[in-house]
Amino acid sequence: MKRIAAIRDKLVRYAIGLTADSACLGVDAALVRIKGSGPEMLIKVVKDKHFRHPPGLQNRLLAARRCARDLAVLSFELGAEMAEVALGLQEWAQSENLEVDFVATPGYTVAHIPTRGAESASGHLSIGDPNVIASQTGLPVVSDFAGADMALGGQGNVLHPYADWVLFSRPDRVSACLHLGGYASLTIVTPEMHEVVAFDVGPCLSSIDSSVRLLTHATQTRDRDGAIAGKGLVIDEFLEYLLSHPYFSRVPPKSTSHDEFGPEEYLRDALNGRRDHSLEDMIATVTMAVGYSITRAFSRFVYPSHAVSRLILSGEGLHNRTLMRNVKTGIKEAVVRKTERYGIPCNVVDPLSACILGSEAFFGNPTNLPSATGAKRPVTTGRITMP
Repeated sequence: MKRIAAIRDKLVRYAIGLTADSACLGVDAALVRIKGSGPEMLIKVVKDKHFRHPPGLQNRLLAARRCARDLAVLSFELGAEMAEVALGLQEWAQSENLEVDFVATPGYTVAHIPTRGAESASGHLSIGDPNVIASQTGLPVVSDFAGADMALGGQGNVLHPYADWVLFSRPDRVSACLHLGGYASLTIVTPEMHEVVAFDVGPCLSSIDSSVRLLTHATQTRDRDGAIAGKGLVIDEFLEYLLSHPYFSRVPPKSTSHDEFGPEEYLRDALNGRRDHSLEDMIATVTMAVGYSITRAFSRFVYPSHAVSRLILSGEGLHNRTLMRNVKTGIKEAVVRKTERYGIPCNVVDPLSACILGSEAFFGNPTNLPSATGAKRPVTTGRITMP
């Protein structure tokens, strides 16, 4: 408790944020400077890095079915990888005479089942054991951000909404933050925090990359820069099938995961039934489905209630040129900006958001937004593990 109090009492805190993205590309890491707490906190990214998963670890993270033993071993292995990443940033910070105070990570989600009504089952499980990270770095670790919100009936989509509001809210305008990672998520940043709307749009790179792996028998693992999709033509009936999933019509608050859109559930049979089409046409169609799901989400769930003046983009999906062309073609009402314009590299928003939520956990400040998640009330998210 003394160490927690000491961190809370510091005017300036330094945190390392670690996120293992749902597209299984690797670990994104950021060393972040935080001054103050609450909505008025000041944040600066000091250093960031991306670390690719070793092929063996990536393949095990992507495995469709894992037993309890596999998950236990994988959780410690991913925790050790994250600890190694954190130690590298910690060593760099020491060379700059900076003292790192804590690590924050949501881990890697292996199961996310949000409530679909009062009677439906719900739950969340992430791996990347915080005890491993804490023991190897000697730092407190804040993790498990979704659980507290979901226990109150929320959707568990807590990583972005609060942080997006802290980072991008302005008193005179409404902005939309679109995060393009394994899944596409959207936050409508209103001047008042209690009016923020946020939800998962649907699969993004997870669908595109899974399709490439399935169609090439894993000889290729991703569509780098959208080059494959850029050479193909959209298959209309396949596009219609992909967009017919009932999740897309569900009204927010909502969140989703591999449990609804994993390759086994969403893609494998659909792809196998269309093998007479070229790889390029298939990937072009999947990429178009991602882009169209985003533009349709704006039309259905955003524009009827909000006049968005800024569209702020982040995530690995920004490097997919075909996807970005599809998105920008369908969203014309807002000025488009990448987070780099705000001093935040596009791959750093997730670990930065984890640092913001982690810092607030030391103060006991609520960081879920019921207007965004559907939870019964605000609650502090994040569980602190001491070394």
